[in-house]
Amino acid sequence: MIRCLVVDDEPLALHILEDYISKMPFLQLVKATTNPIEALQLVQEGKIDLVFLDVQMPELTGIQFLRIANGKAKVILTTAYSQYALEGYELDVIDYLLKPIAFDRFFKSVQKAQAILQPSSKPEVKTEAAPQSDFLSDFIFVKTEHKIQKVYLNDILFIEGLKDYISIFTPAERIITLQNMKKMEDALPEKHFIRVHKSYIVSINKIDSIERSRIFIGDKIIPVGDTYRDEFFKIVDGKNI
Repeated sequence: MIRCLVVDDEPLALHILEDYISKMPFLQLVKATTNPIEALQLVQEGKIDLVFLDVQMPELTGIQFLRIANGKAKVILTTAYSQYALEGYELDVIDYLLKPIAFDRFFKSVQKAQAILQPSSKPEVKTEAAPQSDFLSDFIFVKTEHKIQKVYLNDILFIEGLKDYISIFTPAERIITLQNMKKMEDALPEKHFIRVHKSYIVSINKIDSIERSRIFIGDKIIPVGDTYRDEFFKIVDGKNI
């Protein structure tokens, strides 16, 4: 078992990672804490193999934590800000997860960790099987104006980017969040979602029909941009019978 520690000053972020870790048979959660000092002590005592570490924390930043820990445990950084990625990799982190973290992306990251920490072990879960089987219950959290909202991936029809925010369309509602399209694209499992335009990401499962360079989802018509056309139709052709 790989002994895990989650460090984040946001209780909601702790809860999400606790849930994800519980799905992995080769991971054992030792502690989930908002206190980086307590977490650092566990690492220095040699009780932890892998740390899921938030970058921005008030008492001790993730980068400071890394420098003090000095390689005593492997680290996967978690943050909403991509500007720390380069510094993190220079400090030999395994991976860098951008929030909101989708299970599909988490799964790939912990497989990297398993390959490093248990090089002789065979993967206990197949890459292709886990995201597919978990998709109906998989979810992300997004920040809206007044709350943090859970969004089930299977409910998403498509996502539209509008300047500094995006709209997530489900059958029941439109959810608006301050986020950029690139971060959202990275957070979604590529097996189920595809960028088709600079302003649109669509759920492949929710496409009703395609006519030339137009995608029909319900009563919505979504254009396929020139930059994304070849990749989109390659995926569509691969699903033709």
